[in-house]
Amino acid sequence: MHRKIQLLWHSTWLIKLSIILHVLILIGLLVTPYLWPWLLAVFILNHLIIATVGLWPRSNWLGPNWTHLPIAAISRNEIALTIDDGPDALVTPQVLEMLDDYDVKATFFCIGNKAIQQPELCREIVRRGHKIENHSQQHRHNFSLLGIAGFSREIEAAQQTLFNITGMLPKFFRAPAGLRNPFLQPVLSRLNLTLASWSVRGFDTQVTDAEKVSRKLLAGLRAGAILLLHDGNAARTKDNIPVILAVLPALLQAAKKQNLHFVTLQDAAL
Repeated sequence: MHRKIQLLWHSTWLIKLSIILHVLILIGLLVTPYLWPWLLAVFILNHLIIATVGLWPRSNWLGPNWTHLPIAAISRNEIALTIDDGPDALVTPQVLEMLDDYDVKATFFCIGNKAIQQPELCREIVRRGHKIENHSQQHRHNFSLLGIAGFSREIEAAQQTLFNITGMLPKFFRAPAGLRNPFLQPVLSRLNLTLASWSVRGFDTQVTDAEKVSRKLLAGLRAGAILLLHDGNAARTKDNIPVILAVLPALLQAAKKQNLHFVTLQDAAL
């Protein structure tokens, strides 16, 4: 009973409206079957809207979604650095050293299968005071097309993988590429996971110009912001330097000048 209440509580107005619309369409087909072309058009339009919202990573129309830190964290002048798609055997250790140099704590959204390949590196991330969160087990390109069973397999597998390695259960989940559908939130609610996207990103898996990535991130540098960079799948500059390593120093220095304090997502939730 508690689980049903929890899932209903997390239903958004868009999902509730969609359910009501489906019921009305069914009634319409039974009462006025000759209107089926119009009813079909409404049905298709509804699903196009849902699909479009699922392609909008920072939307909260499909369920709760952290696009910035809570008000209490903003009042404390806190900011979050989140790092996706790792761990990476070459890049992640250099990122950790850089974060240590600036006394910054970050949130690493790790892929389960990569964590299995680098268990000691995952434990080192935690040992240095950072947090590891759930970025799915396989980082499937068709993740947003999965149903409840598919989401459950991917997310639960990553939860178990990361717990087995670090001894700590992730509290946050970030969907691959931020894409999802209405079936994700019920799974997250059951697993007590909070969906987190970002406030600003520099597309550092695609853009090789570190200066361009830096400008994008610096433009969004403010209290409460959730910044997104990548240690896994990082693009390389013309000098073959992972973009995250090229942009981090200027970013961390700028945050310090603005008296912004980096915290993990879990710490921001306190």
